[in-house]
Amino acid sequence: MIKGLKHYKNSNNPLLKQADLFTQRLLMDFALKKGDLSSKTKRPLTSIDSINLHKMSTLSVIIITKNEQAHIGDCIQSVAGIADEIIVLDSQSTDQTQEIAKSLGAKVDTTTDWQGFGVQKNRALALATSDWVLSLDADERVTPELAQEIESVVHKRIDSEHQNSRDNYFYINRQSFYCGRRIKHSGWQDDQILRLFKRGAASFTNDRVHERIIKISSGQFDPLTQQAPSEPSANRHKSVLKGVLTHYSFTDFDQVLVKINRYSSLWAEQQADAGRTATPFKAAVHGLSAFVKTYIFKFGFLDGSHGFALAVSNAEGAYYKYLKLWHLNATKPL
Repeated sequence: MIKGLKHYKNSNNPLLKQADLFTQRLLMDFALKKGDLSSKTKRPLTSIDSINLHKMSTLSVIIITKNEQAHIGDCIQSVAGIADEIIVLDSQSTDQTQEIAKSLGAKVDTTTDWQGFGVQKNRALALATSDWVLSLDADERVTPELAQEIESVVHKRIDSEHQNSRDNYFYINRQSFYCGRRIKHSGWQDDQILRLFKRGAASFTNDRVHERIIKISSGQFDPLTQQAPSEPSANRHKSVLKGVLTHYSFTDFDQVLVKINRYSSLWAEQQADAGRTATPFKAAVHGLSAFVKTYIFKFGFLDGSHGFALAVSNAEGAYYKYLKLWHLNATKPL
């Protein structure tokens, strides 16, 4: 680059002159830090410098956790090179999750009143201070290619006057693993999720489970109460990054059972609060439907034995969701 600047040193192009001056200033700052120049040599900033010293955008990574010591280290390390701050909001982990996160430079906060995934992610979002926010789950990893792409998106100069609302949101391709095997079908293919957005341009729904991101078109909003207008036609035109987010959804079948139990309970509570009902027969129908949909219509059979196991897991999850909803309503005090 320096060779190229020397070639254009005498050019009349004002942009090239600005670049040359800016580069000289950077070299001076570097020399000052090394002690090669005295402070008297350092010239004051000029108007040309101010053009080149526009504020660069920053990135906050937010992660919510509970007993994620097996995952949190790799998750944090996958974004350590691009994040200006990494926020871990923990729900009273009893393992080494907090200690690992702190040792890797993350800002760790805790909550004692779990109200669901949506509320917890909004709490983490409220702690973010950077211009951009990347929301991750602890069992996800940002690949080097995706990290480079995120960095190129985030570290552009802030220019709100010419900011397109579409440029405030970026979807990411996610590849998921089930008990050690990457799943290419079974409904897990073409998984594009909104995870990168301008702070203040989005919040999470307050759902206990299966929360989603709400795009905000304008105005002020409170992440906890979500008082803001939603952007219409949110998914009509979306920007998708080419890099891949790796998702280690289930590492073994013990974890499959734990997640089925936890997620089905949260879903049933949420539906019961909304006044919905179910029956054991309805639970069985939903379970059978989930298996057929995953294994047949979503081509789960192409994922081999893991595809069959995943279809059974989905069937169990659907069955117990509706069975627990029926039981909650049946045992509810009159």
